[in-house]
Amino acid sequence: MKLNAKLKALLASAAIAVGLTACGGGSSGSGDAQSSQSSGAATVAAIKEKGVIRIGVFGDKPPFGYVDANGKNQGFDVEIAKDLAKDLLGSPDKVEFVLTEAANRVEYVRSGKVDLILANFTKTPERAEAVDFADPYMKVALGVVSPKGKPITDIAQLKDQTLLVNKGTTADAFFTKNHPEVKLLKFDQNTETFDALKDGRGAALAHDNALLWAWAKENPDFEVAIGNLGPAEFIAPAVQKGNADLLNWVNGEIAAMKKDGRLKAAYEKTLLPVYGEKVKPEALLAE
Repeated sequence: MKLNAKLKALLASAAIAVGLTACGGGSSGSGDAQSSQSSGAATVAAIKEKGVIRIGVFGDKPPFGYVDANGKNQGFDVEIAKDLAKDLLGSPDKVEFVLTEAANRVEYVRSGKVDLILANFTKTPERAEAVDFADPYMKVALGVVSPKGKPITDIAQLKDQTLLVNKGTTADAFFTKNHPEVKLLKFDQNTETFDALKDGRGAALAHDNALLWAWAKENPDFEVAIGNLGPAEFIAPAVQKGNADLLNWVNGEIAAMKKDGRLKAAYEKTLLPVYGEKVKPEALLAE
């Protein structure tokens, strides 16, 4: 399958994910996504006794987490989640995916709605006060995508302009803190944010550069004219604050995946078809 056709299918799947979330539908087991609340930290022993691990993932952020045309969870984060379930419970089907949005990832962990988050979650000092992050599996920086006819190549060009961001993301936090002169228009869903850019409701859109590079390949009228903004940041799983038992287990798993090649295999399955040879795995995978 050609690259553009694959990306088109992924991005089309994101629209389905929005519909599933809006309707309260979802999945349990290997492909589906809603979950009931629970209280207390989920220890490794408690998860084993329950026979399922609840992991928060995105439903509309291909190629990292999305729901395909068959209603199944797919993406880089999803592959890692399946590996965790296989090692802990003996089968990749023993994971219950819970669809999350950027703004509610912390709350889902704190409330116990999920056992851990694997939703492209960037580690920040503020978030680390609310949840415990495991070791990172990916590294990114912020980027800015804009129309090719009116490229934003410098943040100074955004003064008094509207910049599109997702609520609760590092892009939201970065511009809120460092650039109050930029007007932010915020959305919950990735699909809403990118549709707003296409509709001309903002001069540009800020998000993780890894996502923007993929999106711009499928949307050639736009370009990532600012590819690396701010310091490099790390993406990692997160668990409830103080849940050392589960945190230590996840850390061991991430280390094993890096050593035995499973992390790179997940990259090759989900990200290589999108980025091709232009982006090297070591540019995105954490050591």
